[in-house]
Amino acid sequence: MDREEARKRIEELREKINYHNYRYYVLDQPEISDYEYDMLMRELIELEEKYPEFKTPDSPSQRVGGEPLDEFEPFTHIVPMLSLANAFTAEEIKDFDRRVKEAVGEVEYVVEPKIDGLSVELVYENGIFTVGSTRGDGIVGENVTPNLKTIKSIPLRLKDSVNVVVRGEVFMPKASFAKLNEERAERGESLFANPRNAAAGSVRQLDPKVTAKRDLDIFIFNLQRIEGRDFKTHVEALEFLKEQGFKVIPLIKKCTTIEEVIKAIEELGEMKDSLPYDIDGAVIKVNELDKREILGQTAKDYRWAIAFKYPAEMKKTKLIDIVVQVGRTGALTPTAVLEPVVISGSVVSRATLHNEDYIKEKDIRIGDTVLVHKAGGIIPEVVEVVKEERTGDEKEFVMPDKCPECGALAVRLPGEAVRRCTGLNCPAQIARRIIHFASKDAMDIEGLGPAIINQLLSKGLIQNVADLYYLKYRDLITLERMGDKSARNLLEAIEKSKKRDLDRLLFGLGINLIGSKAAQVIAEHFKNMDNIMKAKYEDFLELPDIGPKMARSIVTFFSEEQNRRVVERLKEAGVNMEKLSTGKVSNIFEGKIFVLTGALKNYTRDEAARLIVERGGKVTNSVSKKTDYLIVGADPGSKLKKAQELGVKIINEEQFEAMLKGDIQP
Repeated sequence: MDREEARKRIEELREKINYHNYRYYVLDQPEISDYEYDMLMRELIELEEKYPEFKTPDSPSQRVGGEPLDEFEPFTHIVPMLSLANAFTAEEIKDFDRRVKEAVGEVEYVVEPKIDGLSVELVYENGIFTVGSTRGDGIVGENVTPNLKTIKSIPLRLKDSVNVVVRGEVFMPKASFAKLNEERAERGESLFANPRNAAAGSVRQLDPKVTAKRDLDIFIFNLQRIEGRDFKTHVEALEFLKEQGFKVIPLIKKCTTIEEVIKAIEELGEMKDSLPYDIDGAVIKVNELDKREILGQTAKDYRWAIAFKYPAEMKKTKLIDIVVQVGRTGALTPTAVLEPVVISGSVVSRATLHNEDYIKEKDIRIGDTVLVHKAGGIIPEVVEVVKEERTGDEKEFVMPDKCPECGALAVRLPGEAVRRCTGLNCPAQIARRIIHFASKDAMDIEGLGPAIINQLLSKGLIQNVADLYYLKYRDLITLERMGDKSARNLLEAIEKSKKRDLDRLLFGLGINLIGSKAAQVIAEHFKNMDNIMKAKYEDFLELPDIGPKMARSIVTFFSEEQNRRVVERLKEAGVNMEKLSTGKVSNIFEGKIFVLTGALKNYTRDEAARLIVERGGKVTNSVSKKTDYLIVGADPGSKLKKAQELGVKIINEEQFEAMLKGDIQP
């Protein structure tokens, strides 16, 4: 394919992907399968990498997330983003109507849902998305353009080449919020209180790749400014925005009287719990734009709109028991077993208690009468205890120090909120452990993906990572979609992985807090697995970059008998237990500090970091005056600009490889 053919194909792919994005994320009417979509996107990314001169800011490939930012830059809004006054009763809505009619006479209203998310401003120049910012104080917000580009329902290019500013609400669907909090709980991370906090926290990530992994969406609810077009009503403006490719606010209802407005608010309130997204009220707006101009605004809010807030539903019930569940990351999570109660249209019999600190802070006991609500409108949560109804028969809850699934020690490290199972054989987390063990930066067992691992587990062919090395051809050939060649290739890949270096094995064991860099430091110092298993807490503290939590975690891991047995079986299977690279490379990077930015062609980040550490260097995440080299790959982020400002030496991948070979001296 020559350059001109590549250019035409890139344009064709962008047009197709943008069309299917609109069908899927805006209209909810997909025309192709996820696989077909992924193949189009993969082809586009590959062509843009091969022909970077054709890459543009509005390409759908830019949605995957760029390099991490050092900080957000302030952005002054094109149009001030004011707030809304609140109403809580029908009488307050009627007072609003009276004030409006005193100023402008009869009006038409629009009632629409008040999405509980993060308000943002989107700026388009000649139809191209150029700047996206948070509300901030209403006058100055934060420029979060790279993060907003990851939201697939935000068009990067409009139908027409117009200059337009719109306002919308970024939100996280209820189901996505529940899944995110479940994953965070298993990792021992703090939970988001509601979908609004989750959306705000996701948009304000300094690393856009984190935002890209969160399932965010947006509804556009107002046209702020446009050049060369004129609209008479809010509804007319929204219709135009919809034609341009925006996902506009749904469930809009036009009303000619305030009685119709109140009825529309009530109808929206009745359906709010069944909506896939969270709303905390209804917004009442004057529809005619010329009358909005007359009504104007105060210093804080608009006089032509008001928000009606729905009260949160909370129910009283009995807490019968507290059970502990083990997540796939080994996190022990307490769950309240309740007398069934109907909340927001569904029966609730269980509720999250988050962790043992939450139970202690609220003094929750088995047998208590408690108040329960749905956090974010979806996750049942115990809010507080009705202590005046205690009888004295209630029992205090004690978190177990042994895993209820496998009996291994359950440890809570200092500073962490969660208690975690330390067992390699724990059935609740074995699939995740084996997937991690086989991953590229660990033992790199090619062809051993989640589908095959789950089959091996369901058939009882493996129970831990060591069992992989005892698999036979006759075991593999029985698996679904496993032919003769695939079975032999997998066995060869497993055999090949036995020769991996010690740090890869250590990282692959999935010890809490021990990442690939820490594994390199530990392996380089102790030289073999026996020394690591015999080492004491104090021995690990002497190593650079190994803190008290990490030291405690690795000592606890190897104190567990089932883990020691797994390591012994790995050794018996012929898996390497030595630091292979010791003495085989020079310390050419001794005392040098490296930072990586952009995508490298021949290495993952961890592989490049391993090569640097093995040669005496150090890898950090941010550029500073102490940085010696910034290695730049494709699509570098803000680190490149900072390195240029600080005068840090910048090298590309070819220069880095030349250093490794000794052709260039660091």
